[in-house]
Amino acid sequence: MTNRVPLIINGEEVQSSSDSFVDVLNPATQELVCQVPLATASELEDALKSASAAFPAWRDTPVQQRARVMLKLQALIREHSDEIAKCISIEQGKTFADAKGDVFRGLEVVEFSCSMPTLMMGEMLPQLSRHLDTEAFRVPLGVCSGICPFNFPAMIPLWMVPVAVAAGNTFILKPSERDPGACMILGRLFKEAGLPNGVLNIVHGTADCVKFLCTAPSIKAVSFVGSSKVGKIVYDLASTHGKRVQCNVGAKNHCVIMPDADPQASTSAVVGAAFGAAGQRCMAISVCVVVGDADQFIPLIKAKAQALKVTAGLEEGADIGPVISPEAKARIVAMVEKAKKDGAEV
Repeated sequence: MTNRVPLIINGEEVQSSSDSFVDVLNPATQELVCQVPLATASELEDALKSASAAFPAWRDTPVQQRARVMLKLQALIREHSDEIAKCISIEQGKTFADAKGDVFRGLEVVEFSCSMPTLMMGEMLPQLSRHLDTEAFRVPLGVCSGICPFNFPAMIPLWMVPVAVAAGNTFILKPSERDPGACMILGRLFKEAGLPNGVLNIVHGTADCVKFLCTAPSIKAVSFVGSSKVGKIVYDLASTHGKRVQCNVGAKNHCVIMPDADPQASTSAVVGAAFGAAGQRCMAISVCVVVGDADQFIPLIKAKAQALKVTAGLEEGADIGPVISPEAKARIVAMVEKAKKDGAEV
């Protein structure tokens, strides 16, 4: 029987009643890994009710106690980092080493959230005017939501959830429907660390799910990471419904090599930055500007790129894993063919 990914609602793994699913394929083999349900409207409402019901008690939990959950969580993530990284490599395609880095960068945010007692401190200014003091408090907002992309299945959820819940909010998380496994492992680890039921809920879906998270009146804030096109839609929709919104969208990263740069070191850095994660990240270098004599750098970049080992992410010695889907591969091939027609050396 095909593995169907559950939802997490009120601390319990729940099999969706949906009859619509997205197949998750191993990018290296195209074998079916699991099926992700498109959560029904009633299931999304259940997740929101769970998060809303959990908020008052969690908000009133002392901040030191909330920080202790994060301390336990960071230890659990370290313990399970290989498991999470293997799951990422199977579902997303990146190399095991790259997947380990994905987990570690998220872990750093968990460590940061352990400082929440200090981060939540307010400010006071006595005698701003005669008989007038001012005070500023940092208080939880309520239910928050996060919408994640496929390219960093552990890091980006860990950008969102730990800080939000350590600050006293509850959360509804939507992983990418292309690679939800890392989020599901993290959801179990949050519970094992002591996060109360309902504080973190995980739902799955596509456009309808995103629309719900952007428009439901009880949701106070939305975090999004993904493409510029979808990010603009999310920002416009959520902000017009009165929510606080942060959208980190597609970037274009440039590299400048100065005349005094060491040729070997700089070209190794360029190749790693350009082709790491198969280029599927906002910080992937798409443009390299050489100041001065470019002739000595181009052959080095080309030789080092050609020496990279492209294979399945879990294979020993892999430098580059596959891209997420055949459709992504087709877009890359089309770009290369266009570059050739434009006279580029490929």
